[in-house]
Amino acid sequence: MIGRDTGYAYLDDGRPVLAFAHRGGALHPDIPGLENTAVAFAHAVALGYTYLETDVHVTSDGVVLAFHDDVLDRVTDRVGPVNAHTHAEVSEARIGAHGRIPTLRELLDAFPGARFNIDIKARDAVEPLMALIDECDAWDRVLVGSFSGRRLNAFRALARGRVATSAHPLEVAAFRLLPSGRLARWVTRGQVAALQVPHHRGWIRVVTPGFVRRAHAAGAHVHVWTIDDPEEMEELLDRGVDGLVTDRTDILKEVLLRRGLWREHA
Repeated sequence: MIGRDTGYAYLDDGRPVLAFAHRGGALHPDIPGLENTAVAFAHAVALGYTYLETDVHVTSDGVVLAFHDDVLDRVTDRVGPVNAHTHAEVSEARIGAHGRIPTLRELLDAFPGARFNIDIKARDAVEPLMALIDECDAWDRVLVGSFSGRRLNAFRALARGRVATSAHPLEVAAFRLLPSGRLARWVTRGQVAALQVPHHRGWIRVVTPGFVRRAHAAGAHVHVWTIDDPEEMEELLDRGVDGLVTDRTDILKEVLLRRGLWREHA
């Protein structure tokens, strides 16, 4: 994909492969239990990662958080729905001994050389996210996706083509099942800059050679999540994917270094 022009600076920086630190590298042995914290993202940046993956929710007073779950219970010392708490209340929650739930604005400010892959986890986060991207002039620093077509299309309506977006599941199905990339691009109205998909969905292999060819013919990237096994990384790279999303930032870096595909942040 080197030199392929998607029309979005987020993707068109000449890197042979994009390496995404999933929730900051959630399973790296040096940062156990610190997913989606400033500590995790700083750790990934120190390893040389430029692309950081996170999810977003919004507090009851409209602050966009980098957080995966609908509720605080699993990873923090507090309980209850995220959107039922103010930002001040959420700020008191702790992930591990010292980790705090960061706001997306804090991450954008703390890591100015980084780009963020953002999954919208709640409908009420759409407008605040768009407003934050506008306020921070972060149009070229984010790629936005969602498993919900409704949420993603609501975001696209607000972004008006200024932000790269990935495909929702029905759009992925178009690229997986239709006979040509040109037809898939027409069906998806040219709105898909990247297809971010699992390698397999149950017994179905999503990332086939034909899937990659159709995506590339449509001018779109293929990014595969969440890949932590080095042999699977090698297999997907041989298949021509454009990015890998991983919890094991150490392993992916080793694989890319071995293949001469690693490029650190500026």
